[in-house]
Amino acid sequence: MTKSILLRPLKDVDVHEHADLLYSSFNSWYWKHGWGKDYFGCSPQETSIFYEIYNDLSPDCSIAAFDNKTGRMMGSCFYHPREHHVSLGIMSVHPNYGGRGIGRQLVNHIIDYTKKHDFKSCRLVSSAINMDSFSLYNRSGFIPRVTYHDMVINVPESGLGDASVKGEDNIREASLADIEKMGELEMEISGIKREIDYRYAIENPRKVLHALIYENNQNGIDGFMISVKHPALNMLGPCVARNEEIAIALIRKEIERFKGTWVLFSIPMDKRKMVEQMYAWKAINVETHLKEVWGEFPGFNGISMPSFLPETG
Repeated sequence: MTKSILLRPLKDVDVHEHADLLYSSFNSWYWKHGWGKDYFGCSPQETSIFYEIYNDLSPDCSIAAFDNKTGRMMGSCFYHPREHHVSLGIMSVHPNYGGRGIGRQLVNHIIDYTKKHDFKSCRLVSSAINMDSFSLYNRSGFIPRVTYHDMVINVPESGLGDASVKGEDNIREASLADIEKMGELEMEISGIKREIDYRYAIENPRKVLHALIYENNQNGIDGFMISVKHPALNMLGPCVARNEEIAIALIRKEIERFKGTWVLFSIPMDKRKMVEQMYAWKAINVETHLKEVWGEFPGFNGISMPSFLPETG
């Protein structure tokens, strides 16, 4: 770390500047690379929802770089320690400070934290089209493990109509009594658990999250779906399911929450039944993302759909 850069956690007094940083860095990069419109279709300050939720879930688990001369925020990143892993959350570097190694310092800080506290792995989801971030993570030891279609559906005011699917009758609202079983299911399928996230989604203190359960006939849980609905992001996930049919049923049910607007989701590319069903529902491809892992990765024994809010898997 050079003397011109100060690294420290984000504080509540930084929320306004962090929201501007997030808004500027993402909109600038995507505009320069042909996105054609703002990445965030909201006001800059509405992106503060990322800080609010991430800090609710993992207080003080952030690292930001500040210019020692001007005091300006140059870049930031969140990280989320969970039972067996650390998740590297949303990373942003202000376009005025690119090429100065800010991202490398932030990632190194989080890898050092992962090592120091003896976590088995650090996981993240990154854009496959952003070669700068891909190179940063790959040089730091992260290995791409799963590739995802990022897809968007513009949901009609009437919803998907009669497009019902098998298994919807097994779906119900999640409750706090489900948390332990949700953790057991995700541990079996993904090799991790994050019970604080399930509780947070069910309690929903910010009034933007929602959680569903897919229950089998033996009162066990075969899947769950969490979604976020907010001006900064409408997205399905995280979702964990034993098979594609269960994941499709959860997607179909939760899409109804987004009538009259759009919703984003990430579908594993190798799950062809899911991919074809999304196309049948008029989903369009908007980007490609990668599940990248530093450290141990046992593979997925089922379906795991990531999200960016919360981004802890």
